[in-house]
This record gives sequence, structure tokens and C-alpha cells, in this order.
Amino acid sequence: MADDSAQDKELPASLKRKQQAREKGQVPRSRDLTSSLLLAGVAVAVFYGGSWVYTQSRTMLQTGLTIPAPAAHDATQMLAFAGHVVLLGLMVLLPFLLLNFLSSAAGGLALGGWVFSGQALAPDFSRLDPVAGVQRMFSITGLGELGKAVIKALVIGGLGVLVLWTQRGPLLQLLQIEPDLVPAQLAMLCAQSFFWLALATFLIAALDVPWQLFQINSKLKMSRQDMQDEMRESEGNPQIKQRIRTLQRERARKRMMAAVPKADVVVTNPTHYAVALGYSQGKNRAPVVLALGADQVAARIRELAREHGVPVIEAPPLARALFRYAELEREIPVALYNAVALLLAYVYQLRALPQSAELPQDWAIPPELDTSADAAMPLH
Repeated sequence: MADDSAQDKELPASLKRKQQAREKGQVPRSRDLTSSLLLAGVAVAVFYGGSWVYTQSRTMLQTGLTIPAPAAHDATQMLAFAGHVVLLGLMVLLPFLLLNFLSSAAGGLALGGWVFSGQALAPDFSRLDPVAGVQRMFSITGLGELGKAVIKALVIGGLGVLVLWTQRGPLLQLLQIEPDLVPAQLAMLCAQSFFWLALATFLIAALDVPWQLFQINSKLKMSRQDMQDEMRESEGNPQIKQRIRTLQRERARKRMMAAVPKADVVVTNPTHYAVALGYSQGKNRAPVVLALGADQVAARIRELAREHGVPVIEAPPLARALFRYAELEREIPVALYNAVALLLAYVYQLRALPQSAELPQDWAIPPELDTSADAAMPLH
């Protein structure tokens, strides 16, 4: 049989395959969605905290350019002073770093959810194959990424030019207003620019998210052979399962035949069915079915019973009812208590006074359990 090709993989991925892909880190991700969230966060941060960033940056610059006289001649004090300047810089950068982390996490959680995969961190030397790299470049995925990059460049570049053109007046006014008003005005202009860029990347992400979902679903599609192999792995080989069931039936039959010598009586049809019953007073509430079978199994039960001196009684109505409604190694149905009681009473009388024992003629089978009119009996 020929190997499955990509065209043969037309079945959607199963839950197990999706879980395996997730464990390998193969989940849909959209960098454009993350970028749009990041730009939107930066726009909000600049709009509300632009003045603070300007003040902190100016303080850091003034502090860094003003070296105290003692620190100029002492390496220890110079090192402490440099650390203080670095700390001021980190205070300015920390909100943006935290915002970057939260935006990246939100973009990933919104699409693929939280995933940590050690397999994704392992080196994959197959990516160093130049032939495979060229194939990826000219594949549907590569062409799609190229088209997306061109669209992004056109949209973001065009929007950037449009924003600069529409804001040319306020930008020129920065040269004429008071210096103290520049930070607030500049922060508002930057916030507006970031907002429009975030909107542009969000529109691109609206196209990229369905594309990423389509890609991952296409990559995880399965062929009919893949589905059969997965079912075989999940449920086991059908041939092995059939062999196990056969062995279980053989063991159950051997265990059933080993219990026939312990029976009190075997009731027959007389030739088609045989049911071995046993009763232990104080141990069982009612007689228990130790063995039952039809045709060849019934013949073997009768043979074992005669070999071990177990009474074999012909009672067709009772045998048919027991075979149909009783279960192996279980107590007989309540509706058959009276009929089986008559049978056991006859067996006990047969053991004590063989000459005076009389086989009952009416077995008192309830009408709903009487199978004498059945055309065919279901086998166990």
C-alpha cells in the first residue's frame, strides 16, 4: 500500500493528536496580535505617563552628567554613583518592560493559551537543511508569510506617512510653544501615533489569526491510516483483544467444568441444554448456577456429572428457563425459586429413599418465564 500523501490527510485532527501537538509547543500564535496589543498598551502608557517618563529621563540625564567631586577621585564612590544612574534608568524602563511582558502574554493566551513545552526548546537540526529551507520558502506557508509581510509594510508604512502628514502642524508648533509644555504635547502626539499603529496591526491580526488557525489545523490533519493507527494504539490491537477474549472464555469454561462435580443436580432439556445447580445452606440464600451450556457444552456437563455421581434430571421447562434467565455463578432468579425447590426436594428424597422418590410433573414455571413456545433460544 502506498504511503499517505498530504492530499490523503483530509480528516480533522483528533483530540489526542491536538494534545500531542500542544505538548510539542505546536499551537497557533499570532505575532501581529501581540504587536497590536503591545502598541495599544504603549499608547495608553505614553498618553497617561509621558510627562512622568520625560521628567525621569531628564533627571537621569542631569544626574549622569553631574558627577560629584568626591566620586571623581574615588573608584568606589564612582561605582556607587554609576549604579544609582543605572537604577534611575531601570525605573524609566521597568513600566515599559512590564507592559511588553504582559502584552506578549496576553497575545499568546488569547489565541493558543498557556503552553510550556520542553520539546520546543530542544534543538532541531533538521532546520539546518538548506533543501528543506528552500522548500519552506516556496511552500504555501512561506508564500503566505511573504504576502503578509508585504501587506504589513504597505499598511503600516502608509499609515505612518499619513499620521506624520496629518500631524505636521502640531509638530511644527513644538518649536514655538513654551519648553515646559513640550513634554505633554509630544506625549499626546506619540500616543496618537501609537494608537493608529496599534489599530493598523490589529486589522492585520484580524487576518493573521484565521490564517494561523488554518495553518495549524492543516498541519495536524490526519489520513485514514493515521486514524486507524491511533485507534489501534488507544484501544489495542483488535487481534490481540480477540485473543484475550478467547483465552478468557476458555478459562471461564475450564473453571465452569471444574465446578460441575460440586453441583447438587444437573437439570437438562434433555439434550440441548444442561444447567448445574449447587446450594450450600447458610452460605447462599438460593441455589447458584455453577455451569450451563448448550449442545456440546451441555453434553460435556452431563458427562462430568455422571462421572462424579451428580444426579442428572430431565426437566425441559425448568432447564430452558434456567438457561435463558439465569446467570453463571449467580443465584437463580426469584421467580424460579419454587420450581428449583421442587427439584432439590426430589434430589434429596432420591438420596434418602430412592424407591419412593417421585419426579414432579408440574414445575410451576411462571408464565412469563415459560419458554416452551419459543422457536429459538438465545445462547449465552
